[in-house]
Amino acid sequence: MPRYRPGQAAKTLGVSVDTVRRMVDDGRLVAVRTSGGQRLIEGESLAAVAKPARQDRREAAVKQSARNRFPGIVTRVVKDRVVAQVEIQAGPHRLVSLITRDAADDLDLKPGMAAVAVVKATNVQVELPRE
Repeated sequence: MPRYRPGQAAKTLGVSVDTVRRMVDDGRLVAVRTSGGQRLIEGESLAAVAKPARQDRREAAVKQSARNRFPGIVTRVVKDRVVAQVEIQAGPHRLVSLITRDAADDLDLKPGMAAVAVVKATNVQVELPRE
């Protein structure tokens, strides 16, 4: 299993290095020390903390098979005759969706509205960062 330096773990979690150290100290993250005394965070431990707790934000009347739901705010809507481009900021993530203009009109989408981006993809690529 890979191990990560505290700075890498902090970047992954979106927290400070001091927060990562506190997480190790209170047992939320598992770390080992190198012969030089540097902490290395166990990858499995980091993955467990990085994975958000599953929260079902759907209303009881809605049933869907999609699991990737990103609540956020509409930041931009660009419409032409047939299609609309909708941008949603969900935390640190900017999601862009192309939907029909009719759908955008039916939803009356405008910047500043709360919205949920629902992602259901059959093809997801995985990249590894350069070290």
